[in-house]
Amino acid sequence: MMTDPIADLFTRVRNSVQVNKDKVEIPNSKIKARIAEILKEEGYIRNFRVFEDDKQGVLRLYLKYVNDSSAIQGIQKVSKPGRRVYVKHDEVPKVLNGLGIAILTTSSGVMTDQECREKNIGGEILGHVW
Repeated sequence: MMTDPIADLFTRVRNSVQVNKDKVEIPNSKIKARIAEILKEEGYIRNFRVFEDDKQGVLRLYLKYVNDSSAIQGIQKVSKPGRRVYVKHDEVPKVLNGLGIAILTTSSGVMTDQECREKNIGGEILGHVW
């Protein structure tokens, strides 16, 4: 049993970027699919697909490279099982002065820091991507 599946997602992506893999496969869940959707919308990955099987399925992320450099320069987990990090709507952080994104889980679903600021919603910070 895995204690932190989001940290596993971030670690697999980080490791795949370091060795210049084209794609990475991760066990699927709804929250991981939403994180992949955010990464695609923000231009950090080319695409993603969900493959269903008997159990939970597989989420395949197709990583994006520009001039032999990854679009994802860094990906970091913020909230951990032993230390959850929550912010109010007026305390939502900017990553690298707006060059990166923070991914938050809120009462309205998983969204980026920019969407949280627009909707005046706080929540738990899952991680930062730049």
